[in-house]
Amino acid sequence: MTVGDTLSMVFMGGFLKLARSAALLLGLCLLAACGLTIDADQARVCRSALPALNPGARITVEHIQKGPVPRSLRVDYLAEYLDRPILQRFAICQFMAEGLSPNKAELEGLATEEGPLSGANLYLLKRYYLATPEGMAGDPGSRPSANAIEIPESVAYWLQQILVSLPRTAIYALLSVAYALVFGLTGRINLAFGELAAVGSAATIAGASILLASGTSAPVLGLAAGLAAALFAGAIHSAAGGYFTIGRIAGPSSQPSLIATVGMGLFLMEYLRLVQSPVTVWLPPIWSEAWPLARAADFLVSLTPITVVTAGTGLVAALGLLWLVQATGFGRAWRAYADDAHAAALMGVDGMRLLVQTLALAGAMAGLSGMLIVAQYGGLGFAGGFQYGLKALIAAVIGGIGSIPGAMLGGFAVGLFETLWSAYLPIEMRDMALYVALVVFLIFRPGGLLGFRDPTPRAV
Repeated sequence: MTVGDTLSMVFMGGFLKLARSAALLLGLCLLAACGLTIDADQARVCRSALPALNPGARITVEHIQKGPVPRSLRVDYLAEYLDRPILQRFAICQFMAEGLSPNKAELEGLATEEGPLSGANLYLLKRYYLATPEGMAGDPGSRPSANAIEIPESVAYWLQQILVSLPRTAIYALLSVAYALVFGLTGRINLAFGELAAVGSAATIAGASILLASGTSAPVLGLAAGLAAALFAGAIHSAAGGYFTIGRIAGPSSQPSLIATVGMGLFLMEYLRLVQSPVTVWLPPIWSEAWPLARAADFLVSLTPITVVTAGTGLVAALGLLWLVQATGFGRAWRAYADDAHAAALMGVDGMRLLVQTLALAGAMAGLSGMLIVAQYGGLGFAGGFQYGLKALIAAVIGGIGSIPGAMLGGFAVGLFETLWSAYLPIEMRDMALYVALVVFLIFRPGGLLGFRDPTPRAV
């Protein structure tokens, strides 16, 4: 056994341990999100009702927890009047549904220490207070956690921006990997991956809706159904479309395939417009309760469970893809064909079959990114994938297009760049600055961060 083989085995052993640790951490986060979080939408509605129950009082929310009956929350709070002692009170709000149901924030019942509200009073509260702008703006908020550690204000703001960038970074990284998989094998760019992400988003909504129609509103099951649908839809559309736009268009020039993939992207955009209508369908937010991590005076650094889930899912998918390319027969065939297609064909590698498999895998990564968009932001319109696809292409070029680790690094760089620019510089100039950065990379380092000075990291 050579020294290189030994180092490779050590690397793969450490990589598998890292992948197992990441998967375990993601599983623990899912369990925590399922059992320990309070639905933020329901908590907001219940808090917003408190000023109406205590006219003229200053409300301070002390604690929110699960209520004594299903689909209910208990809010303990203080009501402070100018002419009387502070009152220690509570309210129990019961809702019509939970999880992914669209009417989960619909108030069904409300009780206080004085007893339950009558049906008429509850209707008046919902119709003439909670449904008004004044009612929606009357949320007193929750008391900031007193147990969070104190850190400097500049560090707190910077840390919060980093945490906010995690989902966007995961989405860009997965889309960038899709570009790298296809370009690394064929030397051609598929410009339809943004639209394939939109296909994955639509499939996620469809999968979760089918589960809701069957009477199951559990977020874990809904996201699992959406994930399966997104992976399948992304893989099928990518394999079928890429076969005709890349596999069947031969020739030394990549321009015909590039133009064909533009047409494929426009086709998918119109296809989604007709299938799901121009109106974007949104899933209600889940696991959006803020977990306090640190504080600087009144500024609270927080992280939501869904951010952990989306970032963790992206990490596990990235580690799994690296393992697939490094340690499986598909990965060896992919690397061999990318290095020398003719030699790989002489060794028995079926180029067309490998291309279809690669297109399906890249489409699955794009579909997964669409699923993460829905989980984190609620939905994506039929034309919303274009910007994601364009910025992911920039990330792939910056990281080293054709290099899978480089594409992941580029996705991280672009996500962090957008977040920090939005935090400290004029946000209206953010996209312009990103495109300027692309031009700079193409001029001075066309191979990207992990590539060579040539336009491609390896000869294809």
